[in-house]
Amino acid sequence: MSEEEGHEDPYLWMENLDDPRVREFIDKENQRFKEFVGVLPEILIHDVRRYYYMPSIIDGQITDRGIYLLKQRANRFLIELLHWDGEKSTILDSKDIGDDVIVVGIEASDDGRTLAYSFSRAGSDITTVRILDTESNEVIDELVGSIWNIVFLDTNKYYYTKFFRTEKTPDGVEPPASRVFLREEGKDSMVFGEGLGTNYFVGLAPSINRDRSIVVVSYGWSESKIYGGPLEEPSKWVPIFGVEGYPVSPIDYVDGKYYVVAYDGEGMGRVLIVSEDGDAKELIPEDRYPLRHAAMVNSRIIAEYLVEASSILRIYDLNGKLLEEIRPEAPSTISILSRTKDRALLRQETFWVPYKLLLYRDGKFDLIDEFAVRGEYEVLEDYATSKDGTRIHYFLVKKKGTNPNRLLVFGYGGFRIALTPRFLKRFMKFVADGGGFVMANLRGGSEYGEKWHREGMRDKKQNVFDDFIAVLEKLKSEGYKVIAHGRSNGGLLVSAVITQRPDIVDIAVIGYPVIDMLRFHKLYIGRAWIPEYGDPDDPKDREFLLKYSPYHNVKSNLQYPLTLIYTGLHDDRVHPAHALKFTARLKEVNAPVFLRVETKSGHIGADPETRIREIADILAFIYAALLRGAP
Repeated sequence: MSEEEGHEDPYLWMENLDDPRVREFIDKENQRFKEFVGVLPEILIHDVRRYYYMPSIIDGQITDRGIYLLKQRANRFLIELLHWDGEKSTILDSKDIGDDVIVVGIEASDDGRTLAYSFSRAGSDITTVRILDTESNEVIDELVGSIWNIVFLDTNKYYYTKFFRTEKTPDGVEPPASRVFLREEGKDSMVFGEGLGTNYFVGLAPSINRDRSIVVVSYGWSESKIYGGPLEEPSKWVPIFGVEGYPVSPIDYVDGKYYVVAYDGEGMGRVLIVSEDGDAKELIPEDRYPLRHAAMVNSRIIAEYLVEASSILRIYDLNGKLLEEIRPEAPSTISILSRTKDRALLRQETFWVPYKLLLYRDGKFDLIDEFAVRGEYEVLEDYATSKDGTRIHYFLVKKKGTNPNRLLVFGYGGFRIALTPRFLKRFMKFVADGGGFVMANLRGGSEYGEKWHREGMRDKKQNVFDDFIAVLEKLKSEGYKVIAHGRSNGGLLVSAVITQRPDIVDIAVIGYPVIDMLRFHKLYIGRAWIPEYGDPDDPKDREFLLKYSPYHNVKSNLQYPLTLIYTGLHDDRVHPAHALKFTARLKEVNAPVFLRVETKSGHIGADPETRIREIADILAFIYAALLRGAP
């Protein structure tokens, strides 16, 4: 049925969301789904809401006035200011903007008098950025688009990075591409990125002393270069350091030297000191564990390493001497949210702790806020062996004293994204009800360094599927029922697995997925993923893409597991047609497939109540399938 075989795509019309047939298809499938789950969502939604309403910290910024925190609490997003004297004040409540609002990020000036916050409506990647005078609480500026990296120079003067999704850049480069702009008194001028080609992305940050810009120019997810120069003179931002064919990331600029991490060699990350003229000297060599993030505070380097996909911290002096190592008791993810000359703000979370907020100053960590779920939970860790002999680590989360016979197995495997312990907001209800949650650390992520990533991209993507298959096979052999779940690139993962080995999946849950690997680059910003997946217009790449593309590998002689595919009409990153077309193809061969399409959700999510309904429906599907004895 594929174009490769000389036939037109019979469901090409589904790529036009304005086609009346698409709406009719969605309405019919949503009704089928509702009939299948019945009243179960109404039974589950109370507990789902209780867990989802638990507070979480999304972002934080240290300023002279105090710490600005972006939180989700109950059915709203809040920006709060934690004053240095311990008092708290609310700066923004998302409900004052609208019911379908997601606040996605904040940036503050050093003095704390100016705050930028960005929000999305219905989960779209297009955001609105508002600049707030925090003393008068007046909005003094507004931008709309895919806007990143606000860097304040003064109240009415700041840099920002714009991602061009569908239109050409001002210098005529085809999207997707990024450029840096200076906005002054409401007027914009492009100051960096001229001539950078399609699929080049730009990230911008100021140095800790606010005297240098630190710019990262990346091609895809596996190669980058660092630029730098005087913060207020973008014409002098020049290339500082890069290793051809490998990613690099900045730490900071202090005393005339850039501190960077290079992922060459074994790909674990080594810290280098780079002079203004580009000479590099190794400060901290590669370790057996990958270095994921680092920040500089008060002549110390705080470095986060991953040990079996869980964070540890190491503190070094500027001579590269290890001063301290901190290993959390429970498997954790530690994120460095913000840093100044003498302080750093960190967030720690586990599978059952939404957050611990830590402030590093004067050589020690102070706990300034935390929230944990009541109940006793535990994490087990184990390994499966992939087809080529590679050991694949996974976490298994369950209530203490239980022996669950059904496991929700989650995977991703791509784009250098490491799956590390996170609070199970979406699936705590499943675990509380006696199920188990498994997180698999597949190739394609960065859990074990850059080589681990490269072993799961382009023509080696099959490794990712083999890794997940190995985990599922092991769990099945131990007597578990397995629900394979993946979202986005993880949706591709589960879709590929059920078209290759449907026998090892009891229930499949596929969210906001990339599935048609011959046309992903023609839909929305899909062209941006060519460096990771390959180019369908290149005959050599097309060959390996066609070999695993789930949409092109549905067969009539296989028994597919009971499958839910879900997406949102406001997903402007991964086109909903991937989900619609795959559903139609599976229905063609009488596979037991259901489709759920949310009308107020996008790739980054939705407002809390919409997300709660979606989660309740997903769990209802799983519970209904288990109750009805899904094979």
